Amino acid sequence: MSRYLILLPAPEAEWANLPPEVHEKGMASHGQFHKDLAEGGHTLVLGHPLEPSAQATSMRPDGAGGALVTAGPFTESAEQIVGFYLVETDDEAGLRKACEEFSARGELIEFRKLAE
Repeated sequence: MSRYLILLPAPEAEWANLPPEVHEKGMASHGQFHKDLAEGGHTLVLGHPLEPSAQATSMRPDGAGGALVTAGPFTESAEQIVGFYLVETDDEAGLRKACEEFSARGELIEFRKLAE
């Protein structure tokens, strides 16, 4: 069985300012995605939203054998990863189809297979 990471990038500033009905539509889309995964025989191992990127901590080599630790995201980008799903399945084509349907409902996703 293979595992896939489905990343959920989004423009955080815009997302925070959307009206409640748009958030409700998004939650319904995620609920449908959960149903589609189960009906397709895919195992949702873990899925969760992430705290805002402003609360992230970036760590990178300082070039002297230590680490440079800074508050906030590592990259400056309009989109940040706001959540993820870890899915296990033997049916990559079926999972891709469920992800395409999820995306067609307005969700931006990045589909990645975990290296074996």
